Amino acid sequence: MLQWIEEAQKGNAEAFRELSGHVRGMAYVVAYDMLGDVQLAEDAVQEAFLEAYMNLGSLQEPAAFPGWFKTIVVRQCHRQLRRERLALLPMEAAAHVAESTPGVAEIAERKEWTRVLHSSVAELSAKLRVPLQLFYFYGYSLQEISVYLGIPPGTLKKRLHDGRRKLKGAFPVADLAAAFHLLQEGGQRMLHIVNGDSVGDKLKQGIVQGDVLVWREIYSAGPIFIDLSSEQERRVRAEVLEATLGIPAAEYMTGCAEQERIVGGFHGYDEVVLWFEHDLFDQSMLAYLLHWFKGRKLGRTKLSLLCIGEFPGIEPFHGLGQLTKDQLSTLSGTWQNLGKKELQLGSLLWEAYASADPGKLAALLEERRDELGEGALSFAYDAFKAHLSRLPSVENGLGIVEQTTLQAVADGVDTPLKLFRQVTDELHRLGMGDTEYWKVLRTLTAGEHPLLVIDGTAEVTDYREVPEFLSRPVMLTPLGEQVLAGNADRVKVQGVDEWYGGLHMQGHEASWRWDSTAGRPVHNHTSTQTE
Repeated sequence: MLQWIEEAQKGNAEAFRELSGHVRGMAYVVAYDMLGDVQLAEDAVQEAFLEAYMNLGSLQEPAAFPGWFKTIVVRQCHRQLRRERLALLPMEAAAHVAESTPGVAEIAERKEWTRVLHSSVAELSAKLRVPLQLFYFYGYSLQEISVYLGIPPGTLKKRLHDGRRKLKGAFPVADLAAAFHLLQEGGQRMLHIVNGDSVGDKLKQGIVQGDVLVWREIYSAGPIFIDLSSEQERRVRAEVLEATLGIPAAEYMTGCAEQERIVGGFHGYDEVVLWFEHDLFDQSMLAYLLHWFKGRKLGRTKLSLLCIGEFPGIEPFHGLGQLTKDQLSTLSGTWQNLGKKELQLGSLLWEAYASADPGKLAALLEERRDELGEGALSFAYDAFKAHLSRLPSVENGLGIVEQTTLQAVADGVDTPLKLFRQVTDELHRLGMGDTEYWKVLRTLTAGEHPLLVIDGTAEVTDYREVPEFLSRPVMLTPLGEQVLAGNADRVKVQGVDEWYGGLHMQGHEASWRWDSTAGRPVHNHTSTQTE
């Protein structure tokens, strides 16, 4: 997209057509949500493209195009609303029509509130009117208005407060609150769910409107069950995560209950936006949340998704946490609506991932490959395929993470820290964090038949501590060399005690293996281990 913008700024009409096609869907969603009318939304988008084309030369940072263009779309929508206000349906007529056409009453109510609010704001003094109009009607940020009007942010906030207080004389208090909440910008009740504190902290610095919830889970590790809200199954998961990753069970249980409580209040928001990435860590989290929302009636709450796998200038791209506050701000408003189709598909993914039969997930990925290769879930196929490759291989019993680790050591990577960086870069589709990777290393170095040795390693049990062995020399054992060469089987020699989604494998036989040649999991019918 960055290249299209730069070429369009040079006057390349074809580049602008490509750019327009890329962002048209986002623009239409924003316009229709504000206007509630197909034709009006299309008109607003067309006028927004014309305005953007005429003013593209004024855009200083091409990476800021999404947020800049959204502001233009919102501005065009407000112009459409002003044009339409003389033709609004009386409330009695709207109520009558609503009996046969769902949603008309709500649309008419929104337009009526908007009309009255615009009219009341227009009667304020210029000192209060202009800041209110710029912030609530045109979607400019406090910082943008502060610079434009030459007013300190503190003074600007007071004027907005004074303006709202004066408006209460023209509205019942409840109606005033509802009118502001139903506007596209400035105070909309929104909940943003993200996967990391770094991203959450940046979003809270004025990048988005509403509340931010950091979803703290590692669905790519430990036992997975279809219903993780069950106290019994959550307890099983907590105990395994404590034993394998060092996450205190009591802390985990408390955290899960609190985030479920917050998301359970979603009806108090106009919109819930999910911020996720391309890897298994995020895609499994997204699948869980889609499954969770599918089991509930959304009512008037809109569910949206922002999901990316790359960003201009960031290479390699691991996730949203790499982006600066300014870079994140360019993504605000570029999310897309999620409907029944996405909820259904996400739920099916979660149920297959939580199954003790990985063949179900493999079958779903192939059967729905076209759907999983585009739209909201366009990263799911590759992410969950990468998950299946974590199973012990048919060749030597190594999963993709262990295989890549041993091969890296054989190629000369000589410390755990270097291993972590190289392996996570190479296997970026998994989205492994350090806590998960140290567990892999401990497994490879454990027991009477280790495949790796790390000089002076002391076992780490607290997941919040930086492993003491980061710079220690690491090397293959003779057994590790044999396994890597395919002359020994890791599972038969070392044994396995691992969860792969909903599959639990224990012992010196693997009930499921990964066949890299066929690209699918295969079942070992002679295995008697527990699943």
